[in-house]
Amino acid sequence: MTGRKQGRLTRRGVLTATAATAFLKSTRFGWTAPTVVPFTIVINQSPWFDGFRKTVELYEKQTGNQVELDVNPFAGSLEKQRNSVRASQGQYDLLTMNSGWFAEMYAGGFVEAITDIDSTFKLDPNVYTLNDSVYFDAKTKTMTPHGKLMSVPIQPLIPILYYRADLYKSAGLQVPETFDQLEANARKLNNPPKLYGIVQRGARGGYSVTWDFYPYLGGFGGGFYKDQAAGDYTVVLNDEKGRAALDYYLRLAREVGHPKTASLDQAEVIQNLVTGKAAHAIAVVSAQAQMDDPTKSAVVDKIEYAVPPHQPGINPAPPVGHWLGGIAHNVPDDRKRAALEFLRWFQTKDAQVALAMAGAIPISAEVYRGPLAEERKFRWMNPLAKALEYAVNPFQFAEASEVIPILELGLNRAVAGELTSVQALNSLAEQMYGIMSKYGYKTGKLEPLR
Repeated sequence: MTGRKQGRLTRRGVLTATAATAFLKSTRFGWTAPTVVPFTIVINQSPWFDGFRKTVELYEKQTGNQVELDVNPFAGSLEKQRNSVRASQGQYDLLTMNSGWFAEMYAGGFVEAITDIDSTFKLDPNVYTLNDSVYFDAKTKTMTPHGKLMSVPIQPLIPILYYRADLYKSAGLQVPETFDQLEANARKLNNPPKLYGIVQRGARGGYSVTWDFYPYLGGFGGGFYKDQAAGDYTVVLNDEKGRAALDYYLRLAREVGHPKTASLDQAEVIQNLVTGKAAHAIAVVSAQAQMDDPTKSAVVDKIEYAVPPHQPGINPAPPVGHWLGGIAHNVPDDRKRAALEFLRWFQTKDAQVALAMAGAIPISAEVYRGPLAEERKFRWMNPLAKALEYAVNPFQFAEASEVIPILELGLNRAVAGELTSVQALNSLAEQMYGIMSKYGYKTGKLEPLR
């Protein structure tokens, strides 16, 4: 669906949107938004979209400014953005960029630095910069605060641990901090086909199994590259840490997981949670909106949340699967200004509280420190705030969109049992090394695993 058709509320959203509208009407903002021309946001359909849509509606009601939403599937959104930014004049003004491709947009010069549009624009100090991914230094091709401000976060999405608190209570289990504890708890609760100890994503997609595997990889101390921030793209995926992580991921899937893990994507993982068939999942935080929805969930008020587990002595490593709002370089100046004014409004505390009330995920730490986080409905906020301290950006280079499909296929084949962990990791590392070499990055590779 495109345009104003997205502006109508569903019945499920009426209560939340009404509460958010009432909140904004009763709140005195510290500034008045200027009147600007209509502009268009190209965006993906996702678990958090409805909350964002309602927040856009509130912006329109408060300011009188008009916003058009062009809503697409994940891959369709990327295709439209690529086509638009390469045209003589772009169709889309505000690009909602995923963590898998925003570096491509920065490095290609396809989004204009926000401070080049308005030198007075300041990122609110409470807004999460998500591993500094809102900045870009064109000379060093790195994400660093020394570079220019290129975007404002739209959603600070990372995975967190979902677990059945009611089952934990009856079994006398403790919330897991380590992978050993998670596995022990999953084995204790595993009772297929009624209940799976853990449900994981294994399907090949736009950025699916790769993203879900990363908390395990990073939580074992591994990674894809040696030091991206320093420009060292030596491939380290196939080291012993990588093997331990993939062996663990596969063991959970085969021994305490869903029998069709290789075909499960995000929607299926969430479906297993809300139907009460999953004791655990490490899944995107935005799925929390469905857990207590009585029209969708059989586990209302039974799910709790925690920071993703990790190995002892190693930090958690939730990957950013976030969305950033960047302004296209090839649209008229009045539309650039209109997009910028929306971003200026969007980052305020009041707008962020409304975003949370509408069911999406705030980008401001101020909301997580406020009274909202203590409400039962928002019990995911404190675990998310803690996990965001450890958020990792796995891909910090423009060609990530070429690497991700390779990882998707190889990891999917490992989950499906077509490749051993050693075969998958060695093959993936060799292909990743080939891509980084082709584009002239400082790179290298390890000796193959045996």
